[in-house]
Amino acid sequence: MATEKQKMLRGDLYTAGDPELVSDAAAASVWLARYNTASAAPASERHAMLAEALGHVGDGATVRSPFHCDYGYNIYLEDGVFLNFGCIVLDVVSVRIGAGTQIGPGVQILTADHPRDPAIRAKMLEFGRPVVIGRNVWIGAGALILPGVTIGDDAIVGAGSVVTRDVAAGTTVMGIPARVATKDDPGSRT
Repeated sequence: MATEKQKMLRGDLYTAGDPELVSDAAAASVWLARYNTASAAPASERHAMLAEALGHVGDGATVRSPFHCDYGYNIYLEDGVFLNFGCIVLDVVSVRIGAGTQIGPGVQILTADHPRDPAIRAKMLEFGRPVVIGRNVWIGAGALILPGVTIGDDAIVGAGSVVTRDVAAGTTVMGIPARVATKDDPGSRT
C-alpha cells in the first residue's frame, strides 16, 4: 500500500493532511523562514541554502526573497535560473525550470490540483500535475502558471497572464487566459 507522500509524488489522489506531508511542509516552512531572512547574505551562501531544500539547484541559480513553496524538494532549477521577488511555487509534484529562464516578481507556479467531482473533493483529496518550463524562457511579473502546463524553450509569457495550456517553444503568449500574441497586441513588439 502506497503512503500519501508516494501517492502525491505520483500525481495520484492523496490527503495533504497526512502526518508525513504535514511534517515535510513544516520543515519547508522552517527553511523558508531562514532563507527569506537571509536576503542580505552573500550569493554563495544563499545558493548553498537553496541546495539544502530544493531538488536541484544549478550553477548561478538565484531566488530572491520572499520566496514561498510547499515542500521544495520537487523544485529543479537549472543553471542561471532567476526567480524575482515574491514567487510562489506549489510543488506537490515536480516543477522543472530550464537553464537561463527568468521569472518576474510575483509569479505563481502551481502543480496542486483538486478533483472536479464534488463528492471526491469533499473527502479533502487532491492531486498534482507537473509543470515544465524550458530554457531561456521569460515569464513576466504576476503571471500564473496552472497545473500540468509545459512552456517550451525561448517562449515569453506576458506579465499578468494566466497560462492554462502548453506554450510552444519560441512563442509569446499573453492575457487571461494566455493566448498567442499577434504583432498588433500591446507589449508584443520588441
